[in-house]
Amino acid sequence: MSYKDRLRSTKVSSDENGVAEECCENPCIESKDGDVVCLNCGMIQSRNLVGNERRAYTIEEVNKRRRTEPRWREFGPRTMLPNSKIDSKGRLINAKGKTLFSRLSKIQNSLISSIERNFWEAKPKLKMLTSKMNIPEYIKETAWKIYSLVARKKLTMGRSIDGFIAASLYAAIRVHEFPRLLEEVCDASMTPRRTVHRSLGMIVKEVLPELNLRYKPITAEQLVFRFGNDLDLPMEVQKKAINMLSEASKNGLMRTGKDPKGLAASVIYMAAKSSNCRKTQAEVSGVAKVTEVTLRSRSKQIKLKLV
Repeated sequence: MSYKDRLRSTKVSSDENGVAEECCENPCIESKDGDVVCLNCGMIQSRNLVGNERRAYTIEEVNKRRRTEPRWREFGPRTMLPNSKIDSKGRLINAKGKTLFSRLSKIQNSLISSIERNFWEAKPKLKMLTSKMNIPEYIKETAWKIYSLVARKKLTMGRSIDGFIAASLYAAIRVHEFPRLLEEVCDASMTPRRTVHRSLGMIVKEVLPELNLRYKPITAEQLVFRFGNDLDLPMEVQKKAINMLSEASKNGLMRTGKDPKGLAASVIYMAAKSSNCRKTQAEVSGVAKVTEVTLRSRSKQIKLKLV
């Protein structure tokens, strides 16, 4: 049997086969969203298999040819009461019916917990932030796990949800040692650094130990390759910058209390200056998000430790 014959044999026709199974006293069988369903009791008789696809150009064609069911949420109630003006048969709902469904929707919203309402607002924001920063999926899952525990511990009460979302994402970035800066997360989420830093401190102190996750500070070696790629420097220059940093550290360079961005930017500037692909101080400091004064002072300290 060919594919087309098999499709024809699976289709249910009301003229030939009638109703497949008695569902109610007054069955009204119609095809709805790819299913042969009774409009009176809601029983699904069969499914329509479509062999060829046709493109839809208007909203009416999209709604008419839609066959798949809506995707369920990862959390929250499974039954939603829409603000529709027509019923399942396409008839207009009268004023009394609108009042009834409005009351039912209010009752339903009152039965939803505060954590679910928090998740409804936080999940799209986290998805938008990770998409904006091109964050991998495994870091996004870790960030959502961190934020879920934050919401369950009720740390967001009276505080900014945006700040905790950005802090959860940065904590996941530091757990997986992904080369992203706190300034980038703050700029992408449009949240003040002070708010994110305060939320991050609470996450590191109260949430990460319960999840058995370790917050790993960012190192200058990780940022060297990141800044080198942003400046389009060859790999030889980046390796030379790494060697300069490791040699200066062996000779007694004090890295405690110094911003790793400044150290990485200074060795990149020195390595690029000694090669044919030179970069200005403004270019390097702009990529590393440090001042030119910091760049020059760190370069002088590293030069003193290089033999």
